[in-house]
Amino acid sequence: MLHKLIDSTDPQAMELIIKPTELCNFKCTFCSSTDITDDKAITLDQQYIYDFLDRFPNTSTIIVNGGDPLMVKPEYYWEIIDFLEKRNYKSNISFTTNLWAFFKKPSMWEDLFNHPRVGVTTSFNYGDTRRVTNTVIYTEDLFWQVSDLFLQRVGYRPDFISVVTDENEDTAIDNVRLAKRMDVECKLNYANASGAQSKPYLLSKIYQKYIEVYKLGLTPWEFNTKQMVHRLQGIHTMCPQHRQCDENIRALNPSGDYYSCGAFGDDRSHPITFFREIYGKEFFTPLQNDPSLISMKEECLTCPMFKICNGCRKTVKDLKDHNMVEPHCKIMKSIAHEVLEINFGRAEEAA
Repeated sequence: MLHKLIDSTDPQAMELIIKPTELCNFKCTFCSSTDITDDKAITLDQQYIYDFLDRFPNTSTIIVNGGDPLMVKPEYYWEIIDFLEKRNYKSNISFTTNLWAFFKKPSMWEDLFNHPRVGVTTSFNYGDTRRVTNTVIYTEDLFWQVSDLFLQRVGYRPDFISVVTDENEDTAIDNVRLAKRMDVECKLNYANASGAQSKPYLLSKIYQKYIEVYKLGLTPWEFNTKQMVHRLQGIHTMCPQHRQCDENIRALNPSGDYYSCGAFGDDRSHPITFFREIYGKEFFTPLQNDPSLISMKEECLTCPMFKICNGCRKTVKDLKDHNMVEPHCKIMKSIAHEVLEINFGRAEEAA
């Protein structure tokens, strides 16, 4: 019998991250989702998804990643769409996939990807960290072939995510230039310390990249730089890197374990737990109640960069666990004036 989800019904819109499988047809060296279940072949029972949607019928988006979600047959997703339509729920389905299975057999996937509820984001980065096999690199030429086929069969080029690590940081901006040539949007994400990625990438170093994107006039083609421009102004952004993100996000792993953060779900850490006796609620978001995740250090509480450096509790944990707080802080202090100028300089101009 499936365990009962423990959130109480809430009128706020939710987003649900599902990882149907840990299986993947790529061999990327930085993958965070390589230890999210003990049984690598298990597939997430759809009843967990249905129970969640019945509890939160105004869920806006079901974000599907993995592993690679195309390692599960399309019928799995058609059944979810059928459930949504029978219940008249409005949720969209957003895939994050390397699209390799689509590339090999587009006829298997094109009807699903053309469905009005479905959107697709893919992934690419320069360097040798993203691999089709242990020895075959996912090159720009291959990526163009996949994108061209998707454009032909589905009607648009998908945006893509680039994961920045110490090994490929020198080519980070090249990913954004590629997005410009493709006329799509790139999202430069810094690597967390999860799964095969044993060491996090410094948050301050990715902000150096965002500043470079901004100065080069490439902001229209990079998602996170757009968020940085307003990060300190108190303006609502779509960036998940804010301290209350886990109030409106839930994540289901293949085995059905349940989290308020996909990144902590990758670690199988901080699952949602019953604390009615202590907090008087049916559920709580454990990340906001863990004092070790409040900030990287006490001095952060009075720093103008607090919202940036401590916005993501997974990042706080990673940098603490790897003794990287001071290296991060040193770089962030050196670029803080630029982040402040980008935020508040633009605000003054707009006024």
